[in-house]
Amino acid sequence: MRTATVKRKTRETDIELTINLDGSGIAKIDTGIGFFDHMLEGFARHGLFDLDVKVKGDLNVDGHHTVEDTGIVLGEALLEAVGDKAGMKRFGNFILPMDDALVLCAVDFCGRPYLGFDLTIPAEQLGNFETELVREFFLAVSASAKMNLHVRQLAGENSHHIIEAAFKAFAKAMDQATGIDERISGVLSTKGTL
Repeated sequence: MRTATVKRKTRETDIELTINLDGSGIAKIDTGIGFFDHMLEGFARHGLFDLDVKVKGDLNVDGHHTVEDTGIVLGEALLEAVGDKAGMKRFGNFILPMDDALVLCAVDFCGRPYLGFDLTIPAEQLGNFETELVREFFLAVSASAKMNLHVRQLAGENSHHIIEAAFKAFAKAMDQATGIDERISGVLSTKGTL
């Protein structure tokens, strides 16, 4: 099974995360930020990843360290879970509608981190979640997982819908990219390595 457990403890956060890429979408999430929990639950459910996340962060300061560090740990777990990437499709993309919002996500699990991010989120805050942290989360994931990640808003006015569409599009694109194709011998690269 393609699973990984990653722990990270700093003076700002204490995180333990387990992911199973070949799961069924079961999520147990507790970050202390309700909206962020909701987004990670959607990521797990729509990507069909089993995801267990426990975070104790310095929320008395704000949510930045909690969200960014969770992104770092998720990226590390994804990278570990894919292993040598043999037989993996590598690329994934999805355009996800959610009411007024339409968000495109494309990923390349290529070993080279890059984030292309283009979301316009009207609200500064949703619950106790600062919406500028959406970019910080995706930046941390792409850097730690060593993947190209593009998230682009094609339409949308409602902040909740835009962000949720981004997380779900990411889930669907990651499900594709981490999928196994028996026709692929070794890794999907003309270089022979990823």
